[in-house]
Amino acid sequence: MKAETTSRRAFLALMSAVGVSGLATDRVVGQERMPTRQIPGTSEYLPVIGLGSSKPVSQIAEKGTGPITDVLRALVANGGSVVDTWPRNPGNDAAFGEVIAEADLRDALFVTTKIDQIGKEAGIEQFRQTQRLYQRETLDLVQVFSLTDLGTQWRNLKDWKSTGAARYIGVTVANEELYVPLERFLKREKPDFVQINYSITERGAEDRMLPLFADLGIAVIVNRPFMNGAYFERLGARPVPGWAAEFGCESWAQFSLKYILPHPAVTCVLTETSSARHMEENARAAFGRLPDDAERKRMTVAIDQV
Repeated sequence: MKAETTSRRAFLALMSAVGVSGLATDRVVGQERMPTRQIPGTSEYLPVIGLGSSKPVSQIAEKGTGPITDVLRALVANGGSVVDTWPRNPGNDAAFGEVIAEADLRDALFVTTKIDQIGKEAGIEQFRQTQRLYQRETLDLVQVFSLTDLGTQWRNLKDWKSTGAARYIGVTVANEELYVPLERFLKREKPDFVQINYSITERGAEDRMLPLFADLGIAVIVNRPFMNGAYFERLGARPVPGWAAEFGCESWAQFSLKYILPHPAVTCVLTETSSARHMEENARAAFGRLPDDAERKRMTVAIDQV
C-alpha cells in the first residue's frame, strides 16, 4: 500500500510538472475520443466528463423520458460514460431504469447510486429497490450520500462490494462543513471514490482535500461544477473573456470545467443538464488544450471580480 501511494504521489507530481494533467486520450478511426483517467489501483479508466442526473430524472414525470435519453446519448456519443444518480422517486427511477436498459446504453454507462437512509435495513432496502428499478444486479459505484449514517451504511457498502453487488464504493460531500468528518473517516477507511464539490467558484477542496485524496490513491468525482446553477446566475449576461479562446473555451460552463480538469487528482467531473446540446458543450471542455497554472490564476481573478 505504501509503495502504491508513493507511486501515485510521484505520478501526480510528474503530471503537474509537465502540464498534461494525467489525461490519456484514445483515438479511434482517426477521431479524438474524450480523455480518460485511471481509477487508482486498477486498470480501469473513466472519461473525465460525466452527468449528474438529478435534474433530468426529476423531470421525467412532467416531460417524459425523451430529455434524459437524449442527454445520455449525447454523453455517450461524445465519449462519456459516468452517470451519477440519487434515488428519490420510484416512478421516475423506474422510468430511468428503462432508459439505461436500452441496448445502446446498457453497457455504455458507468452507473452510480447513493444511499441516504438511516439504519441498516433501510439502507439495504433502498439499495435493493435501486437494483430492481435500474434493472442492474451490479451497480458500478455505490456511495454514502453526504456521510449519512456513515458507520452503518459503510458496513452495508463493504458487504455489497464483497458480494459483487457493487463494483466500487465511496462517499459524497457537497459542502466544506463535511470536510472535517470526511478527514476523520479517511483515517480509518479507504473508499474507492470520494465525490466532492469543486469549481472555479468553490475552491475550498483544491489545497486541502484533493492532495489528500491523491496521497491516499482515491478516485475523485467532482460535483457542483456550476454550483447547482448559481454560477450562471452570478455571471448573468457577461461574455466569456476573449483570452479564454486561447485554450478552446467557448462558454462559461466550459470556463469552470477547464479550470477543474487540469487538477491531476480529479478523475471525473459531473455536469448536470437536461439539454443534449448543453451535454455536448460540456463534453467538449475535455478536448483540446487545458489552461496552465498562470492561465488558471487569471481565470480565478476574473471570476473573483464578478
